Amino acid sequence: MKDLDFFRTICEAHAPSGREDWLYSIIEDNFKEFGETTITKLNNMYIHKRGTTSSKLMIMSHADEVFLMVKEISKDGFIKFEGFGIDAKSLVSQEVIIHGRENISGIVALKYNYNDKEKNKVSMENLYIETGLSRERLKDIVGLGDYITLDRKMVRLLNNNVSCKSIDNRASIFAMYICAEELKNVNSDLGVYFVCSCQEEVGHRGAKMVSYDIKPDIGIALDVTFDSGMLGDSNRENKLGKGPVICIGPNIHTKIRNRLIQTADKYNIPYQVEVEPGNTGTDAWDIQTSVGGIATILISIPIRYMHTSVEVVNLEDIRNTGRLLARFIQELKESELEGLFCF
Repeated sequence: MKDLDFFRTICEAHAPSGREDWLYSIIEDNFKEFGETTITKLNNMYIHKRGTTSSKLMIMSHADEVFLMVKEISKDGFIKFEGFGIDAKSLVSQEVIIHGRENISGIVALKYNYNDKEKNKVSMENLYIETGLSRERLKDIVGLGDYITLDRKMVRLLNNNVSCKSIDNRASIFAMYICAEELKNVNSDLGVYFVCSCQEEVGHRGAKMVSYDIKPDIGIALDVTFDSGMLGDSNRENKLGKGPVICIGPNIHTKIRNRLIQTADKYNIPYQVEVEPGNTGTDAWDIQTSVGGIATILISIPIRYMHTSVEVVNLEDIRNTGRLLARFIQELKESELEGLFCF
């Protein structure tokens, strides 16, 4: 399937926060038929599908992934690193790519103390990356601050599930692609901006930048959320295979959220709801407060094992997210906006 090949390619590609541009040639190749592509100075990318009016709707999925950085090269030729957004326990025995002057493969090893097992705690301090190179050769290729990313191929699981690194948030980019495909021959009232934002994992920075650039009437953030299954977050009720998760809370515009739910009901698209009374921890948080305030909603795709190399997602949840967005945009008229924006 062509669309699944696209999803696999973007998940297996590498784009840590600040180097989202490493991903953009793949996205542009697949989105160029849908609209005009722009890449901003600090690595936000958007594809503009024109509407029949001047009103604008923005769909945003962050492009960056969690990452490590080189902190030190030991005298024995091992790489010490700092992590961001990754639990040290999930790194033991993982394969990684060090993005130096050239990309080199490595494995993460735990320094084991046979004489004092109390010192065998899994922490960043006890983890090293082995490349097989000597310290002298390694220093020719790798420098302090070079990015390190997880390296993992996509695996097909049962029940329409797949596992890979970077499903957070490439699943949402894939959902945008499904939406764009559905809207390809539709003349919507509102112009649509499909946005791949930068630096979400380090503070939603791209969301605010691009919101001021586009100044949309409506902002839709797409991200992933925690599954509540046996190995998930028991405080939630999100389940893989049950559809996209629509957020409820002060970060979310009530009337537009209700309109989205009505669309899902009308087209029999399965969905779930998630209550978030505080910071949603997503690009929606910054979209809402940009440009004097933007009517914002958040749609999330449930996944398991977030910020590991084996994140799991259900493909139908992604497709239903794209379908729901397309039907919502297709039916939304500019003449309705004033009523939607009034509380």
